[in-house]
Amino acid sequence: MRYFVLIAITFFSSCKSESTDPIETVLASSNPKIKTIADAIGNHEVQILFTEVKREKDSVYFKDYSFQVDDNTYFYPASTVKLPIAILALEKIKDHTLIDRNTLFNVEGDSTKTTVSNAIKKIFAVSDNAAYNRLFEYLGKDFINRKLKEKGINARISHRLSVDNSADLKTKPLIFYNQNEVIFKTDSVINQPINPLKLNKITKGKGYMANDSLVNNPMDFSLKNYLPVTALHQIMKRLMFPELYPHRQQFHLTPIDRSFLINTMKILPHEAGYTTDDYYESYVKFLVFGDSKKPLPKHIKIYNKVGNAYGYLTDCAYIVNEKTKKEYIITATIHVNKNQIFNDNNYEYDTVGFPFLAELGRQLIE
Repeated sequence: MRYFVLIAITFFSSCKSESTDPIETVLASSNPKIKTIADAIGNHEVQILFTEVKREKDSVYFKDYSFQVDDNTYFYPASTVKLPIAILALEKIKDHTLIDRNTLFNVEGDSTKTTVSNAIKKIFAVSDNAAYNRLFEYLGKDFINRKLKEKGINARISHRLSVDNSADLKTKPLIFYNQNEVIFKTDSVINQPINPLKLNKITKGKGYMANDSLVNNPMDFSLKNYLPVTALHQIMKRLMFPELYPHRQQFHLTPIDRSFLINTMKILPHEAGYTTDDYYESYVKFLVFGDSKKPLPKHIKIYNKVGNAYGYLTDCAYIVNEKTKKEYIITATIHVNKNQIFNDNNYEYDTVGFPFLAELGRQLIE
């Protein structure tokens, strides 16, 4: 069997409305959900990677397009970091003989017992932060970054999410159980100090909220997580099409674990037990459906991970249209923070961000 990768890198120009580049075509759209952003593109830190997955007989290849993608220009990845952590947790636990992804555990000092499988389900169904933090304790910062580097992924995961000790270098032990009997306990690990990122736009805005007070200085993101659009896109490609990559660059999951992960990535909140009105079907499906709370059509399958924080909205998705038999990978990020104040919960998600990503996704897959 032979596989090919075809890369076409292109750039947007508003005057090329008849371009064969689908991103250029979409960004030249008169649809107000697109045009609002396109007319002020410099204000929104937009980056887009779009891949058409092509199949010819026994071969698969990619046709790639990009817009403003730059690994050296920082954006906050928010919960998209949960995607590589879920993969690496499965990769690590498969090497244990006493435990597996369905073994009950708790983090030392935390009374909640769960499993790696349940944590991953929560991560993709509703982007649960506590589930991510438990897997972060299991892996540790240094292990995460070493594994990503070995696979050729340009990223730096440095902290937990939405907890006071987010950047604590010491991991807590995990205690695994067979019924009520302790069968395994991980070691506490002290990780290396976090080195500041040296990237463009690493300080942002004109102020930020801290302890309910406004600090009139740009916010410094240099110690935050870093997962650029190219890294997210490559992670999705490696997961969905591992045969296209050298063995050293693949994620080494068992076939059963890989199937579990991929199926879980398309899970809807109600399928994971989240049945309140707050968790509508498109709750974590920004591309294509992010501006609607209606039920999703059955013929569109979206395997994805989103991020949403500090005015940044990001989605990395593998999308299958079962009617047309077409497949796509889209990774896109946008920033909506008109007042340039961070951490004040005053962002234009509903009015600008979600409509843009949804319409972008719809037009790209059409």
